[in-house]
Amino acid sequence: QVQLVESGGGLVQAGGSLRLSCTASGRAFSSYGMGWFRQAPGKEREFVTAISQSGVTTDYADSVKGRFTISRDNAKNTVLLQMNSLTPEDTAVYYCARRMSTRSGPSRSASDYNYWGQGTQVTVSS
Repeated sequence: QVQLVESGGGLVQAGGSLRLSCTASGRAFSSYGMGWFRQAPGKEREFVTAISQSGVTTDYADSVKGRFTISRDNAKNTVLLQMNSLTPEDTAVYYCARRMSTRSGPSRSASDYNYWGQGTQVTVSS
C-alpha cells in the first residue's frame, strides 16, 4: 500500500513563500508521475502542477505558472512544491497524488491519479 504524506503548509502573508513536501512510502516511486492539486473552501479540487517520473517534464496551471516550482528527489521518494509570491487566492488544502500508471508523464486530470495524501492547509493572508 502506498502512502503519501504532505508537510510544509501553514499561514503566510501575501507575497511570501512556502515549500510543500510530499513523501511516498512503497517501492518504485521513480516509476510514477506525481501531481499537486488544491481545493479551496466551496470550490472543486483543481490541478496545480505535475511532474514526470524522471522529473524532466513538468506542467503548471496558468494561475501558478512563474510562481510555483515542482521538483522531485527520487532517491528520497519526495516531491516538492516551492510556492513564491503567494496571494490569498492560493489559500486551499494542497494534495499530492501519484499517477495510476507507470512511466507516466504529467497529467492535469485527477482521475489519472489513484493515490492521494491527506492534504496540507495553506493559508495566505492579505
